[in-house]
Amino acid sequence: MADPQHTQHDQYDVVIIGGGMVGLSLACALQNFLHKNSAKKIANKTARVLLLESKPVKIDKVLQPGFDARSTVLSYGTVQYLESLGLWDELKTKAEAIKTIHISDQSHFGSAQIKAQETIFEEAVDALGVVVENQDLGLALNKTLLGARQIEVKSPVQVNLISHQAHSALLECQSGDEIFTIKTSLVVLADGGRSGLSEKLGIHRKQKNYDQVAIIANVAFSKAHNNVAYERFTPNGPLALLPLLNHDQNYRAALVWTQNAHEYKEIIKLSDEDFLVKLQEEFGQRLGTFLKVGERAAFPLSLQEAEEQIRHNLVLLGNVAHTLHPVAGQGFNLAFRDAMRLAENISRSMDMGENPGSYSRLQEYLDSTKFDQAKTIGFSHYLPQFFSSNQQALVWLRKFGLLSVDLLPPLKQTLSNQAMGVSDRMIKLV
Repeated sequence: MADPQHTQHDQYDVVIIGGGMVGLSLACALQNFLHKNSAKKIANKTARVLLLESKPVKIDKVLQPGFDARSTVLSYGTVQYLESLGLWDELKTKAEAIKTIHISDQSHFGSAQIKAQETIFEEAVDALGVVVENQDLGLALNKTLLGARQIEVKSPVQVNLISHQAHSALLECQSGDEIFTIKTSLVVLADGGRSGLSEKLGIHRKQKNYDQVAIIANVAFSKAHNNVAYERFTPNGPLALLPLLNHDQNYRAALVWTQNAHEYKEIIKLSDEDFLVKLQEEFGQRLGTFLKVGERAAFPLSLQEAEEQIRHNLVLLGNVAHTLHPVAGQGFNLAFRDAMRLAENISRSMDMGENPGSYSRLQEYLDSTKFDQAKTIGFSHYLPQFFSSNQQALVWLRKFGLLSVDLLPPLKQTLSNQAMGVSDRMIKLV
């Protein structure tokens, strides 16, 4: 085996580590900003942005570990951003709309529905959000990025070490036998919830284990879903069914079934027939008879938050910054909004000829998103706890809560805004 070859690479203004959906989304947003002015400069130099991914990035097949058969809920707000980025035309034929969210509490009276047609906006809203398979979203992001001129992509590249200087960061990288160093004004760490780099940097994570596991699968059933997403709360945790496009004339949905961590193995090991019987007992007959279940997977659930999201020349983005309970599909949409705010912050720094990695600039970004983060994390954390408690006071309170959603329009609007991922201020990308 040949000895590794050491080389020095040029300096970049921004380096994104991680080519998953969040890292790609940030890169596409930066491409959008930079494309508006291809001569945009920092300190009289043309802006340079680089994305590093440890797996090959291709447009014919998506190879990143997160881009499997699982699906993602894209909120209304996320879809609006995707339209601004020019990505929606690639995705809209592969996405199934969520026009109604049906919320129920197993074994207790009361349910609520949030409908797109009842939301209060200046313009009519056709859907609260959409469901798209991760492989389709990843492919659209990859194709857009690899066709961009303002963003460089290097893969497969492994980043082994990040060190800091006064006004920049140094990345020790390896690709095959080649070892090289990259210098950058800003490192965006978006390499996922199991980030080894954040551990090497000594960034600690606050973690709340839910003692739960999410069972993920696609299921088919006998009745049309009519673009309804179901969120059914059970003593073990939420059971969500998210509408998917029909496949081979089968009505389909993505199942996210939360179970106690000590009992889930008994369910996931059931035969397909017994699994569907158990699911039918838990969910009921709103979708008729469950007919088929696809490949099942299980993922432990926890709330994780990095104690530091920013340092000088460094910002954390996506699951490495915060990992949420999957209830209501908030995790990716929050990370996507973070990415849009960060892209705006970086672009503003470039416009002013300033260092995008300065701590004061990154603090501005964090200030712009911390309320959204706190609200969304709190919503995802406390909602399943509220519905899983057997305390009599909470049982009666949630009965009233579900009934009051339909009786009190302001409460319904608040819930719909959270589900739709909208805020008082949307970042302007065009």
